[in-house]
Amino acid sequence: MCRLRSLPVFVAFAICVLPPTTVDAEEYQHGPDSKANDAVPHGVVTQHTWKSSKVFEGTQRRYSVYVPAQYDGKTPAALMVFQDGHAFEGTTGDFRVPVVFDNLIARGEMPVTIAVMIDPGHKGELAEKRGWSPRPSNRSFEYDTVSGDYAEFLLTEILPELEKDYRITKNPKLRAICGNSSGGICAFTVAWHRSDQFQKVLSHIGSFVDLRGGHNYPPMIRKAEAKPIRVLLQDGENDIDNQFGNWPLANRQMAKALAFKDYDYKLVFGTGAHNGKHGGAIFPDSLRWLWRGWQDETY
Repeated sequence: MCRLRSLPVFVAFAICVLPPTTVDAEEYQHGPDSKANDAVPHGVVTQHTWKSSKVFEGTQRRYSVYVPAQYDGKTPAALMVFQDGHAFEGTTGDFRVPVVFDNLIARGEMPVTIAVMIDPGHKGELAEKRGWSPRPSNRSFEYDTVSGDYAEFLLTEILPELEKDYRITKNPKLRAICGNSSGGICAFTVAWHRSDQFQKVLSHIGSFVDLRGGHNYPPMIRKAEAKPIRVLLQDGENDIDNQFGNWPLANRQMAKALAFKDYDYKLVFGTGAHNGKHGGAIFPDSLRWLWRGWQDETY
């Protein structure tokens, strides 16, 4: 278990009904693991749509799938799911999942992992390009609600579709989930409700505030039997403070609750705002911490 420590900060993306902020006390830079390297094998990203949801009726969405070059179809791949997938799928920007995965997988610092990067559902026609439009969006309902519905959506709709083409491990220790802001609390909610399926959580500037009940997580964690999940929280002191709550305080309260129940957790706290700059800069290190010891797990 990791206690609170002071490290660099993160940035996130639009939060349900709230605009992103851009003020940062520090500048965060990408390191070599976030830059393309021609010396390592490159995975492939493919684009998909999902238009027949039964869990979130009337919605449709885009998602992308990253498959590493090392995947051979014989050994099941590890899995990592990302909310607000359009913010993660690019080779530029804050997170650069394909680039970082290429580099870390090639060095054995994380397992051969298929990434599924899913956008929130929309009621209405999809835009030609992925992003924060069109409206209306089902994002807050799907991400901020403290229930097992989004986990059910993943497990009964998206993952069975993925498994038509790829072998995915059933070992929950080799299944991770990640998001920013409302996507960050969503990642925790999936693991909280279905720790039999996902046991690794990476939450950037998570919205553990009074949007749809997320402020109740710290007392829930303290009162419930500890779950077998590993959690990394990232936030910064210039994150949002408004009528729904204080994001920096909420993430500290989450960390204290996880510490109280002796979870395997880490809080990386800096001076950033509600954006993805800090989280993107530390993303390779976050993945190394989250996946540490993966070699000891069986698929």
